[in-house]
Amino acid sequence: MAAELQEGLRRVRAHSTTPLAIGEVFNTVYDFTTLVTEQLVDYLRMPIAHGGGVTHLLKVAAFASIYHVAIGFHGATDLSPVSLAAALHFDMAINNFGIQEFMPHAEEVREVFRTNYAFEKGHLHIDDSPGIGVELDEDKARLYPYAMASLPVNRKVDGTLFHW
Repeated sequence: MAAELQEGLRRVRAHSTTPLAIGEVFNTVYDFTTLVTEQLVDYLRMPIAHGGGVTHLLKVAAFASIYHVAIGFHGATDLSPVSLAAALHFDMAINNFGIQEFMPHAEEVREVFRTNYAFEKGHLHIDDSPGIGVELDEDKARLYPYAMASLPVNRKVDGTLFHW
């Protein structure tokens, strides 16, 4: 469902008891206004890297908490270990944390970034390292030169371009 037609979630909500999550392509608290005020979703998924950082996301989380909507950050591997570590610390700091998406990064990424989080038995754990607990090994990073990448372009059945 396109984010621009949020009112369409009224129909989904009316016919389903499945928890709904949306927002990994959203960037501001204003993108969520209808979804939150009408309680059309259960989880907001905007990543810290897309959502203006910690300060703006504190506003998003506070706004959502008024309407009993939880935060469930996007955590796909197109976001760095730095982004995941920041999300984990943010999760621990808000009262309406719901769930954290986690996809393990490739071995090369784990070699370059040393992190203080670990995934064990379905849970992510962080230790008490200073900062957000991520260190970059610059020597290892040099072994993996930057290669341009892009996300796929989606097309509708009629061939028109469509964001995903």
